[in-house]
Amino acid sequence: MAFDLDDLDPRQKKPQPRNLDALNIEDLKDYVAVLKAEIARVEEKIKSKQSHAAAAAAFFKK
Repeated sequence: MAFDLDDLDPRQKKPQPRNLDALNIEDLKDYVAVLKAEIARVEEKIKSKQSHAAAAAAFFKK
């Protein structure tokens, strides 16, 4: 029986979009600030992982 290797990797369910209709303007601004902070955190993690990957690639090319 054949199987797909992707089936072995557990996937997290994507979070559902937040209902913005229930938020007032100040809450929406706060939510935007939280999202921007999360984006900055993720971008820093990406840079870190790229740096580690580049260092590993350079090390193993020797």
